[in-house]
Amino acid sequence: MSQIRSLSCGDDAVSRRALLGRAARAAFGLTLAEGLAGRLVAAEPAAAAAAGSINVIVLTMRGAMSHIDTFDPKPGRDEQGETKVIDTKLPGVQFGEHLPLLAGMADRLAVIRSMTTETGAHEQGTYLMRTSYPQINSIRHPSFGSWAVHVLGKRSRDLPGYVLVGNGNEHPGCGFLDPAVTPVPLADPQRGLENIVRPAYLSQANFERRLSLADRIDRDFKQRYAGRQIEAYDRMYADAVRLMGSGDLASFDISKEDAATRERYGLTKLGQGCLLARRLVESGVRCVEVEMGGWDMHRDLWEELPESVGELDGAMAALLGDLEARGLLATTLVVLATEFGRTPKVNENAGRDHHPAVFSCVLAGAGIKAGVVHGASDARGHSPDRDPVTVGDFHATIAKACGLPVGKEFLAPNGRPFKIGHDGKPIAAVLA
Repeated sequence: MSQIRSLSCGDDAVSRRALLGRAARAAFGLTLAEGLAGRLVAAEPAAAAAAGSINVIVLTMRGAMSHIDTFDPKPGRDEQGETKVIDTKLPGVQFGEHLPLLAGMADRLAVIRSMTTETGAHEQGTYLMRTSYPQINSIRHPSFGSWAVHVLGKRSRDLPGYVLVGNGNEHPGCGFLDPAVTPVPLADPQRGLENIVRPAYLSQANFERRLSLADRIDRDFKQRYAGRQIEAYDRMYADAVRLMGSGDLASFDISKEDAATRERYGLTKLGQGCLLARRLVESGVRCVEVEMGGWDMHRDLWEELPESVGELDGAMAALLGDLEARGLLATTLVVLATEFGRTPKVNENAGRDHHPAVFSCVLAGAGIKAGVVHGASDARGHSPDRDPVTVGDFHATIAKACGLPVGKEFLAPNGRPFKIGHDGKPIAAVLA
């Protein structure tokens, strides 16, 4: 323990966090504590009480979704390739043919067709889209979900504030914020939150004795390194134990949904992830991010694209329809994002390559004006033709819709100031 020099949320905390996780497994016979390590509320109680009830669901399309084959088609041009074009509910607005459900809901969407960035590498592009800051070695920036929980606070006493559905590879997590606001990872929505039941061999009395023993073992360390990080880990254990006995755990169990609902979302990871996201925000989780990979289509695009776009179409349409039917869409912001677009020119392998110059993202729900198409790409879909939107602008718009302080400066541990949305400006045309 004397060799541990830092308890920050970055890499320096790994050894301590791993030690706590191993101690939890050895002492308690469970792994829930490790999954929730450091994921406790960071907002001041007064700020949390004053915050509204806005929820955020982010659908992250990893691999770079082709804008021309989805939300910004170019009918009649060679660049369109084999993807046909369909009309939407908005006069004069068309989508790619594999989005029929979302085309029928276009009057509820705000489609941004002029997103632009200079980052054409997946890792850096995804990091930028999640944080609005370029990736650098000297500091890790918070993801948007962490900002939201940091400022608005948790909505549920027992449930985490932020859940990530997906593998979470290279996710920035809480960045320099309190570890309380790091997302709880959940790899498979159909398996839900695992290791949540006290082992049968461990009686309640023995379980409580092990908790007491673990506390005594760790007492010297906690006294020596007293501070916010240690307090967060103490609250983590208390939250983990409380969650084990909470009725809110049922919100993680999508098997409680009827078969027709599950099929409507799609029996895929994205579909079931969107269903889980709806259950979680309905139960009081502030922010849910659902990942979908497989969009890096450098070859055989028209063999792979229909399935991927169809999966997105069914899942997002079901999510929006379900939120609206349950009266949740007015208080839930749904974000569809990807790290960059793909080239208008089809390559020799019948695919599209990386293209950061222009791409599309979509917003819907709380704080967003419905039935809007903002910006435009040029005739080829190569560059912004009107109203270019940076990733910072996109984040600032999301923050504004959620009621977050876009212009406020937050200080990192090294004293550097940061803002939600970096240097971006909210897009007034898409805000309600």
